[in-house]
Amino acid sequence: TRYFVDHRKVRVVGGHGGGGGHSFYSEPRKIFGGPDGGNGGDGGHVILKADRQMKSLSTVLPFYQGFHGERGGSKNCYGANGAYMYVKVPVGTLVMEEGKVVADLTQHGQEYVAAYGGAGGKGNRFFLSNENRAPTSFTPGEPGQERVLHLELKTTAHAGLVGFPNAGKSSLLRAISRARPAVAAYPFTTLNPHVGIVHYQDYEQVSVADIPGLINGAHQNRGLGMAFLRHIERCCFLLYVVDLSVSQPWTQLQDLKYELEQYKKGLSERPSVVIGNKIDLPQSRINLPLLTEQVDERVIALSALTGDNLEELVLHLREMYDTHVKTEQSRGQRPVKW
Repeated sequence: TRYFVDHRKVRVVGGHGGGGGHSFYSEPRKIFGGPDGGNGGDGGHVILKADRQMKSLSTVLPFYQGFHGERGGSKNCYGANGAYMYVKVPVGTLVMEEGKVVADLTQHGQEYVAAYGGAGGKGNRFFLSNENRAPTSFTPGEPGQERVLHLELKTTAHAGLVGFPNAGKSSLLRAISRARPAVAAYPFTTLNPHVGIVHYQDYEQVSVADIPGLINGAHQNRGLGMAFLRHIERCCFLLYVVDLSVSQPWTQLQDLKYELEQYKKGLSERPSVVIGNKIDLPQSRINLPLLTEQVDERVIALSALTGDNLEELVLHLREMYDTHVKTEQSRGQRPVKW
């Protein structure tokens, strides 16, 4: 079974440079042809490359070694350079070294050189001079760069489902997309983020991330805590999922915004909509008008179980997506596409 992995420690070593050649040219009637040892080839780099097909860091190995350069040959032949080693990582991967962010791979095809290969050595031909007509010295290739990097994945999705455990986020994602997260009648059913794709008739696709349930004190790393709060950072807009069947459901929205704001200032102010789930229950119909009076955002009442009013959510989701695309294009940026 391939599990979802959102952090990985990787040791990367660039390829070693090839040693310089040591030889003298000799043929009939030209015995003392002089030095002809070529330079060695450079070692290959280890490069991290963002790929939208990758959804987890589970395929990333703990160690990568670049390809070595070849040794220089006779007749002034240079050694071949080592090939580059590409390591595919998901879009949204942070690369950190000693606690500092050194790269943020947010676009498909974006690359970062994790470890440079060593330079190739010099052959004895390189040391030829008027003072030294028959040099015997040559240099070995340099070792490749060695680093220990920490990779951290922040899910890049258009919308994020935010709510407390058992609010119905996974059921809602199953209802509007083809994603199949686990659904059960106990809290913390979802332990890993899931991304579902909502398809439209004009072939546009909107990605929705099911973030594991938060609890009070999540910004202090309680429950699943910061391990999954960071996945909300990359979402362009938020879908607050509230359980209408509980008493005073608007307090859930207040607590969720408080946790997001404590984790990162301004996170709760992103474009959002409140989804009142479980409208099929009798108590939910009583709490719906009370929730509408207490909150300022638009409230969409639906039932992920029976499918009631899912069309309104899908249409409003497209409106929020179109608004986001126009805003990004006006800033001269390219919005994330799936």
